[in-house]
Amino acid sequence: MNELIETERLYVEELQSIIEGYAAALDNSEMIHLIPPVLENKKDVLFGNLADIYTFHNRTFLKELENCMEKPELVGTCFLKRKEELQIYEKYCQNKPRSEALWRQCGDSLFFQECQKRLDHKLSLDAYLLKPVQRITKYQLLLKEMLKCSKNSEGTAELEEALATMLDIIKSVNDSMHQIAITGFEGNLNDLGKLLMQGSFNVWTDHKKGHNKVKDLARFKPMQRHLFLYNKMILFCKKREENSDGHEKSPSYSFKHSLKMSAVGITENVKGDAKKFEIWYNGREEVYIIQAPSMDVKNTWVSEIRKVLTGQLEACKEASQLHQRITENIYHAPMRNVRKVALRQSDSSSPETGYKRSDSGPNMRQKRGWTQRRLPSMDTEDFETIPSSAEELSNSSDGDEDSSNKNGEHNRFQVQLTYESRAPQEMSLEPGDLVQFLEEVENGHW
Repeated sequence: MNELIETERLYVEELQSIIEGYAAALDNSEMIHLIPPVLENKKDVLFGNLADIYTFHNRTFLKELENCMEKPELVGTCFLKRKEELQIYEKYCQNKPRSEALWRQCGDSLFFQECQKRLDHKLSLDAYLLKPVQRITKYQLLLKEMLKCSKNSEGTAELEEALATMLDIIKSVNDSMHQIAITGFEGNLNDLGKLLMQGSFNVWTDHKKGHNKVKDLARFKPMQRHLFLYNKMILFCKKREENSDGHEKSPSYSFKHSLKMSAVGITENVKGDAKKFEIWYNGREEVYIIQAPSMDVKNTWVSEIRKVLTGQLEACKEASQLHQRITENIYHAPMRNVRKVALRQSDSSSPETGYKRSDSGPNMRQKRGWTQRRLPSMDTEDFETIPSSAEELSNSSDGDEDSSNKNGEHNRFQVQLTYESRAPQEMSLEPGDLVQFLEEVENGHW
């Protein structure tokens, strides 16, 4: 406990010296002639969110740890209480490569030499900018030591949970450091949800046409791919670790392709190798056999993918329950109180959607771009088209999967093509979205 608090005090002092001795000096008119041009408007790049980290530790975390001095059994709760604030280290670490690149350009300037001299620091600024990275990894070591002294005593459960939380934060920081090295992905990674896992694997692929057998792929040489698992998507990247001159550098990940989790299924056991599992896409149109480096890695990934799929199922069920309530309200409410959202129909010649007006009106069973899908209410036992558990979205062993949907009697559909809204009153739709057809109105709107 003494070591935790004493090192925390020293850490806060070091952060303060960096902010006052270096960051503030960049705004000092007396030293402006020493500042290298490359540093102009780059304070945030060099220091990242260091000021936010200092503020949190100085005003909050240090005081709370000091309050635990006489009651060390409360220290686990202290960490758990502040686990959200401790996430600020992820942003700092994500910025670290940019900071180091800038330092390499100007670290030997007279400005930094003068700042170091005034602070009487033995080490240069770059060593102090590593302190936050070192500190966030130090906490879990201290918590492990405390646990050795806390067997079956008050606060042990909280201490164990605090350790698990800190290890999870370190994992998130580590994952985010890999994520910022992804190149060639044209979308916004922030739109993909939380980064859950990342790692390198051997991958065999098969785009199924006819009756190709995935088992035959074993004789082909696998691709080396680095996978990034998000809530909404899996990215497949190629890892690059060498400069053109052959020297090692920080790895980068060249984006190759992605799979939307809404269309993914998983086979947990592949014949011939216990470390392999299988991801299939769009009802096995595409199949990816993935070989993990160890059984632990495989089990962790399979478990995480199943959580994502289970979460999607729960969200789908909740949406169906809400839809049922809305439908009941529509049937029982006066029509003047019903607010409709209209989906504009594309021109029949539109190349990007394939939506086409039908003359069969509200009783049609299928439109281009739509596949009807029955969504029974949650009160019924017959729940054929939305699986009730993750097991129904995954297999225990490899084999072909029947991905066909059954048509029901209700005007409910699964979107098959992307439609992007062109006006504020429209909705954007993605493949896999579930919608109900209410009515066809004037001007070709659904």
